Parts: sequence; C-alpha cells; structure tokens
Amino acid sequence: MGQAKPGDTVKVHYTGKLDDGTVFDTSADNEPLEFTVGQGQVIPGFESAVVGMNAGDMKTTKITADDAYGPHRPEMVITVERGMFPDDLDPQVDQQVQIRQSNGQSFVATITEVTDEDVTLDANHPLAGKDLTFDIQLVEIA
Repeated sequence: MGQAKPGDTVKVHYTGKLDDGTVFDTSADNEPLEFTVGQGQVIPGFESAVVGMNAGDMKTTKITADDAYGPHRPEMVITVERGMFPDDLDPQVDQQVQIRQSNGQSFVATITEVTDEDVTLDANHPLAGKDLTFDIQLVEIA
C-alpha cells in the first residue's frame, strides 16, 4: 500500500505520555484510532508523525506543545465569585464544568482552585503547554 500520505485514511494504535511518563491516553484494549491524514482530525504533530510510515511500522515521537494543544494561555484562566455557581453545585478542584457565555456559546473549563469566596476556572485544554510523547503503531492504510 505504500507509505501514509495526506489524504490517506489510517488506523493507528497509540499511547500518549507526559514527560514524567504518565500515560494520559491510549488505544490499547480498544479499536485503533482512525483518521484521514491532512484533515486536522488529530493534533498536527501526531498527523506529521504518521506521514511516511508503512502499515506495521512502530515509532516513538515527541511532540512539542506548539504542535500539540498549543501554549497554556493565562488569559483563559479566570476567577469568578462562588455565588455564580448554582446552589446545588459543590465546586471541586479538577472538576470540569460547562460555562455558557452571554452570547449563548459555551465552553468547558476545569476548576483549578476553590476558596470560600471564589472559584478559579481554566478554559485551556488540559494538555495545553505540555510536550507529549506518543508510541504509534500504524495498523492500516485504507
């Protein structure tokens, strides 16, 4: 079938790790991830790593934050009054909440700090600002 190139639909097994070795995602014990190379369905560095691989190839690749989920942007961290939350919600650190903006759009944020008065929310992707290492096995080129 040749090497994977833009436009090819591929199936890969992968394990993603942080610099400290913590596994944050894996396809082990699941179906392989299927995506079309060049369509922006996965992070850019992952897509680039697959280009040139043959079915059956395995590789380990390090992807910088810029080619993964981007830098951690401080302007996406806000602190709001605890009273802004519904009475039946007990905010906890690491809890994800959906926030609806005044324009009707919504986004997911992670609670990073809770005090008696305030709650700090981070709308960055949880992996923003982190370099990632992936073990990739190209299973199939469709």
